[in-house]
Amino acid sequence: MSTVQQPDPKDRPARLTVGVVGAGRVGPALAASLQLAGHRPVAVSGVSDASRRRAAQLLPDIPLVTPAEVLERAELVLLTVPDDALPDLVEGLAATGAVRPGQLLVHTSGRYGAKVLDPALRAGALPLALHPAMTFTGTPVDVQRLAGCSFGVTAPDELRLAAEALVIEMGGEPEWIAEENRPLYHAALALGANHLVTLVAQSMELLRTAGVEAPDRMLGPLLGAALDNALRSGDAALTGPVARGDAGTVAAHVTELRKHAPQTVAGYLAMARATADRALAHGLLKPELAEDLLGVLAHGTEGDAG
Repeated sequence: MSTVQQPDPKDRPARLTVGVVGAGRVGPALAASLQLAGHRPVAVSGVSDASRRRAAQLLPDIPLVTPAEVLERAELVLLTVPDDALPDLVEGLAATGAVRPGQLLVHTSGRYGAKVLDPALRAGALPLALHPAMTFTGTPVDVQRLAGCSFGVTAPDELRLAAEALVIEMGGEPEWIAEENRPLYHAALALGANHLVTLVAQSMELLRTAGVEAPDRMLGPLLGAALDNALRSGDAALTGPVARGDAGTVAAHVTELRKHAPQTVAGYLAMARATADRALAHGLLKPELAEDLLGVLAHGTEGDAG
């Protein structure tokens, strides 16, 4: 159940025509979600074959046009392009007169707040930054996953209610992020989600090397419990040889990783040091055990460099 107070009907956006500039994994899913809420997708732009297929799957019968034509047809425009491409896109659309006064311009970048849309604001557009804190597959399942998904919201104060209403209509939970905090907010999400994928993939590869036939089945319950414990208890959920100060076990890990998967050693050592620091700071790792453990980790670094 949503914990966010539902906006008064007078603060909810009217039914809008919706356009998508950049048919990557995010844009078509958000447009499809807005369509379920009663808005009307009318145009989408995409360059690659993959983006065109995604648009056809999630937004069937919606015409594929140029970005300028998307802005011409839509009252609400989703700018769902890569972060590094966003500033130039906004500048170009504003410079060519594609932006219309009163048009809602929404980007979904986690890195940027509303200020990246300033060129469009000067052209009369209404700028919103709505970043879904979710990983996307580019398939219809993404629309379902938006239910209960948090969105990092940044917008001018006068547009805050409209921004939050759009998020709620997509089934999301709006979380207000100050403009100056957007890069830190995005770094936190990348640290938790993107790096998790790398860690899990490495773990599965190592288990296969160790002879485990179904590493996904083995890891599923373990990682699910670890995630649940971490979200509930934070650092108190730390377990394992590093938190216990088992220096000999950690040394054996490093030896085996060097032998079978040397590309994983640097990541293992970095995470082990970070884990040791947190376990020590929270009283989980005894200081008398920490010295030997940190010595093993330092020696592991030297061996890696050599």
